[in-house]
Amino acid sequence: MLQRSFRGLGVSAPVVEILAARSIEEPFRIQTLVLPDALAGLDVLAKSPTGSGKTLAFAVPIVERTTTADARPSALVLVPTRELAAQVTAELDLIAPCKGLTVAAVYGGLPLHAQAKRAAKAHILVATPGRLEDLANRRLVDLSHVRLLVLDEADRMLDMGFQPQVDRIVRRLPSNRQTMFFSATLDGAVGELARSYTNSPARFGADWTESEPSEIEHSFISVTQDTKVETLVEHIRSSDGLTLVFVRTKRGADKLVQKLARQEVSAVAMHGDMSQKARERALARFESGKVKTLVATDVAARGLDLDDITHVINFDPPGEDKDYVHRTGRTGRAGRSGKAITLVLPEQQAETSHVARRLGHREQFEEAGLRSARAKLLYTSRRGRRSKW
Repeated sequence: MLQRSFRGLGVSAPVVEILAARSIEEPFRIQTLVLPDALAGLDVLAKSPTGSGKTLAFAVPIVERTTTADARPSALVLVPTRELAAQVTAELDLIAPCKGLTVAAVYGGLPLHAQAKRAAKAHILVATPGRLEDLANRRLVDLSHVRLLVLDEADRMLDMGFQPQVDRIVRRLPSNRQTMFFSATLDGAVGELARSYTNSPARFGADWTESEPSEIEHSFISVTQDTKVETLVEHIRSSDGLTLVFVRTKRGADKLVQKLARQEVSAVAMHGDMSQKARERALARFESGKVKTLVATDVAARGLDLDDITHVINFDPPGEDKDYVHRTGRTGRAGRSGKAITLVLPEQQAETSHVARRLGHREQFEEAGLRSARAKLLYTSRRGRRSKW
């Protein structure tokens, strides 16, 4: 039977009190699974989707197991994006002070030397691989005393091509460290990486079906180029919360914001070509509700952790299963309900049908009057046979 209190899992009174002050009193499933072994100093491999409460599953052990004895980094969290780095830092900042610990974020887009000065004296670092390697190469930060390493959203780090940098960073760390590895999947290359970084790890899985109850309504809508924006506007206006719209390209994000403005829908874009300050401003406006629609690319939106996103709309359908899961996981978080809507052009039906079928959404796909790839092939074949007569 899973323990249903943080105190029962071995979390100290100061941290329990900090969590309770934020109305966090009952641990999520991934936390109940991971915390006992993580607090005991064991290596951990955790298959855990975004929105399942995984940040606290590693943030609490970091705070509990890091001491103030050394004014150099003792714990390191590697993440794939700036936005995720900022959010993990904010989460740690809320609980680290109760143990006298300091936290520093390390990522691109901000002045390097000011960032390095804070990082050099922080007990806990949260970093993207590229900027951290740059600081380490310049000898502006010392990683030789890191005793606890966390890789968060490791699958995305591999997708974004960060493995060479991560490998070089890990080689700088002491071998007698604790490593915790969190990823939406532990198969293939991610699994191999996890095994190479850990030593006899405890392994846990908290899939959506096993984690906190949430209600995501998945739907697919057939559109044409002429009706696509109009359909998007209709669903944005029906939302009483925040709407996150996904597009495939940076240019597509900017163009869509302009098209929405012509329809009197206020929206902001977020993508990799924007400066860090511009991305932070866009996210702040969206998070505060001043602008209720954010148009983003996959990479830019990675790590968004906002409870008030009620609608995720795939203006451009994702090409891969994991992208669909990561996108739609931005709503229905921590037990809340949400809607995941995918707009599908005629030429996108075959590719999208494969994703829908593999993820268990075939019924919703076909309810929209959309044909699966196989059905479309049969239909075309039958038409061809009839045409001969």
